Amino acid sequence: MTYRTQRLAEPYFLAAALLFVLQVVFGLLIAAQYVWPTLLLDTLPFNVGRATHLNLLVFWLLLALMGASYYLLAEEAETEILSPAMAYAQLALLLVAGVGTLVSFWFAGVSRGKPFTESPLPWPWLIVAGTVLFLVNVVGTLIKAKRLNPITFVLGVGMVGLALTYLINLVPSANLSVDYFWWWWIIHLWVEGFWELIAAALAAFLLIKLTGVARATMYRWLYVEVTLVLVTGIIGIGHHYYWIGTPRYWLLWGAVFSAFEPLPIALMAVDAFRSMRERPVAAADRVPAYFVIGTAIGHFLGAGVWGFAMTLPQINKWTHGTQVTASHGHFAFFGAFGLLALAAAFYMVPRLRAAGAVPSRRGLWSFWLMAAGMLSMVLAFTIAGVVQTYLYRLLGMDFMTVRTDYVAFWMFWVWAFGLVLFLPGTLLCAWDLFAIGRASGPRAPAEA
Repeated sequence: MTYRTQRLAEPYFLAAALLFVLQVVFGLLIAAQYVWPTLLLDTLPFNVGRATHLNLLVFWLLLALMGASYYLLAEEAETEILSPAMAYAQLALLLVAGVGTLVSFWFAGVSRGKPFTESPLPWPWLIVAGTVLFLVNVVGTLIKAKRLNPITFVLGVGMVGLALTYLINLVPSANLSVDYFWWWWIIHLWVEGFWELIAAALAAFLLIKLTGVARATMYRWLYVEVTLVLVTGIIGIGHHYYWIGTPRYWLLWGAVFSAFEPLPIALMAVDAFRSMRERPVAAADRVPAYFVIGTAIGHFLGAGVWGFAMTLPQINKWTHGTQVTASHGHFAFFGAFGLLALAAAFYMVPRLRAAGAVPSRRGLWSFWLMAAGMLSMVLAFTIAGVVQTYLYRLLGMDFMTVRTDYVAFWMFWVWAFGLVLFLPGTLLCAWDLFAIGRASGPRAPAEA
């Protein structure tokens, strides 16, 4: 740790770890409800569990990325963060909003807005307030430092864009098509736009630190990433417009431009592997290196290959809204952003606690369990979606018959793989992040 205010990252990571565990628990619950539909039907129905699962996903990733941003920003701008008090106030506001949202879901049965952002009032205003504090802190730090490089610039643009697009959620529409038209501006421009910029900046920072790859190389791919987000990401949003009453030309534009979105991901992954071959990662940094490598692979496969496989309108008209969509969503979110957030945590937390970059057996076990669990779940989701598409959409079988007699079998395996592999990996990950640098945490030898 170079700057005192880099310590701001730690509480963000720890809060994110707890929310991550909670998100996985609710994911297992709603997967079980696919298999046993009456499970907790009157206590916690599927729609409430699903909203909880999705909103926790957004919350824990945002907290982790914000914490990583504070650490990165101080080091790259070579200055202390403008206001630590503002950063802690921001964390408190976001946690209150998160807890308030969950309480509203569970006990009041209240939700509003669009999927992933269903927080009922007044919680969205607290989220906005916390985000404004974050932006003031980030921009103020950069102005104070008078030092801007491609990493801090791309990170700043990504965070500002992420905050501004959330405001769309505060303007509901009575027309469902119009409402969903603007909803895609939140979700698509978050995930395939501004979150991509944040991920690119963070990945570049970690690769430079872990592998010693030349900054000029990472800067080049950051410029490519920004260009492709502006050119393909914004136009590529059209692949979500197919079925909500927009002009037919979006069938072509959305498909063509979406096809280019995985390119910078693939190129950055190639550079990552090449860099690691040229300069092997030190044994002490194996844990974050594994998560970074996993991000490169998961980002390309989950967001790129799996996304493109269901993006073309000739395919999407059959698979939209099936478990094929769920397979892509799980693979893309965890592969592109979840693993990267955890890579940042495993790189930064030991340094924040002056523990050194000491590898933990728990960290490696958590990586392999989560990776195996996610790949297994994605495969089961994909098969379930193909079965669902063929029997229901193509053959016209009764929806509930398909769901109960065919899809439920594969959803059982989603639940089983999540319970046996992914949940233990998640618990080990959270345990390790709390234990790193403390006397009770077992360590692998340096040469391991």
